[in-house]
This record gives sequence, structure tokens and C-alpha cells, in this order.
Amino acid sequence: MKTKEFNEKYKKYLEEGHYGLDIYIPEVVEYLDTEFESEIKINQNFQYSQIKLKFGMARVYAESKKCDEWEKMIDWIIFERKCDLDIRKTDNML
Repeated sequence: MKTKEFNEKYKKYLEEGHYGLDIYIPEVVEYLDTEFESEIKINQNFQYSQIKLKFGMARVYAESKKCDEWEKMIDWIIFERKCDLDIRKTDNML
């Protein structure tokens, strides 16, 4: 799944006026897709606004107790697994 597809899939939970997921790494998108599937089943108030890299670290802005966990896992996926950051090109957005 690409970033644009992810945001489309979860647009019901995306806060109005926000862009949603802005990390173009397939492993991150796959991880968050699994996490969001679980989250929407247990959290009636779930919404998200932004998921991005800020100052070189993942930032998740959402109505969830799991934001810190998600940020740590995204950082691990990107930096510990040393994902190719060149993947974050526009071809992955479509």
C-alpha cells in the first residue's frame, strides 16, 4: 500500500484539514496499517492528523494511547533496519 492509499483508506479517521501519513516507506505504511486496523476496533474516539518525520524522528499526532509506541517502532523500522530513505519519493505516494 502506498501513502496516498493509506490516507484514503483511513480518511474517515483523518482530522479535517490535515494531510495524514507523510512517510513514504513501505514498511512503515504496512506497520501502521496493521496498527490502525486494531486501533479502530478498540478506540471509539480514534482520529489522526499527521504522521511524519520531524527533526529526524517519527512524530505521530493522533487520539491514541499508542502514539509513543508507534513513534518508537517507526524509528526502529527506519533507522535500526536502515531502510533506504530514497524510497520516500513521489512514486510511492501514488
